[in-house]
Amino acid sequence: MRHWKILLGSAAVICVGAVILVSSLRTGPVAAAAPSGPPAMPVPVTSVTKKTIPVYLEYSARTESIREVSLQAKIAGYIQSQPIADGADVKEGELIYKIDERDYRAALDQAKAQAQRNVAALSYAKSNFNRGDELVKTGFLAKDNYDQRASTLGQSEASVAMDSASVRSAEINLAYTDIRAPFAGRLGRNRAPVGTLVGGSGFTLNTLVQLDPLYVTFNPSERDLGIIQTARNSGPVVAKVSLPDEPTVGYSGELTFIDNGVDRTTGTITARATVPNPKFTLLPGQYVRVRVHVRDEANALLVPQTALGSSQLGKYVYVVGPDNKAEQKIVSLGPTDGDSVAVTGLAETDQVITGNLQKIGPGSPVMPLPPKGAPAPAAK
Repeated sequence: MRHWKILLGSAAVICVGAVILVSSLRTGPVAAAAPSGPPAMPVPVTSVTKKTIPVYLEYSARTESIREVSLQAKIAGYIQSQPIADGADVKEGELIYKIDERDYRAALDQAKAQAQRNVAALSYAKSNFNRGDELVKTGFLAKDNYDQRASTLGQSEASVAMDSASVRSAEINLAYTDIRAPFAGRLGRNRAPVGTLVGGSGFTLNTLVQLDPLYVTFNPSERDLGIIQTARNSGPVVAKVSLPDEPTVGYSGELTFIDNGVDRTTGTITARATVPNPKFTLLPGQYVRVRVHVRDEANALLVPQTALGSSQLGKYVYVVGPDNKAEQKIVSLGPTDGDSVAVTGLAETDQVITGNLQKIGPGSPVMPLPPKGAPAPAAK
């Protein structure tokens, strides 16, 4: 009897537990919430720009002086003065060195005096010969004497001609005592202080280099040679020159020379541009960058270079796709224009993502942020 009571009590406990469980299920949540996707990533976007851009070929280059001469003395003498200081800019014809001229002025005076004596002798020989011409016709002068007068006249004329050459030579030597600038340029370091004996031994007093304009010499490859030649056939080719540490400071010149042979060792050819340098801010021997304008490319599609990414498939950009999801597009790069680069593989209407590129991938939800002052792009 006691056994049956225990069984009935256990059954009652089980029934109560079942009722409590069913009640809790009915009063609990009906269904679990569906999992939500990742939040949309705010990304700055920009429109594709379409315009005509210049196409350049860019090279490393060196500046060269068009003219550089060693100033030497043609005649011997002592340096008397140096009116122009070392490193100064000089004009064409300006006096740079003065050699003691006393010996050469004395030689000129002597040559002039000798010429005057011979001119007087020539005048007497002419008058004597003219009188003899009349006398020989009348028989009052022997033929031998007449011939002697003619010979004297010829010698006098030769002496006068030689004297004229001597005077001219003395004048030239005197002029050589002034060493003047053969062209406008800048002097180097002086090597002949006042009192130095110079002349006739190849001794260099100073160097003078032309600074305006300058040559900019560079070496295009064989592949680029045809492109440059095609551009030259269409007209003058502009060359833009800049310093490596000052890219915003530019100089503009013209391609003026292409050598007549390709270097077999390097596969390059020597070319140079002539660049005005009126402020003398460039010096010969400087390392520069030169950009040769070879053509204009019309209707180029430009995107910021910061929007580019790289993968095993090549360069790509992200654009805002349908439902505001990032879409990856593989592009081919063209010429650059400032901070932008021309690409193929995009549509003119694409909205290019320019930021947070490391935080998104193909298909990622994005929230386009337009440039400042621009309306938000329409959702796709």
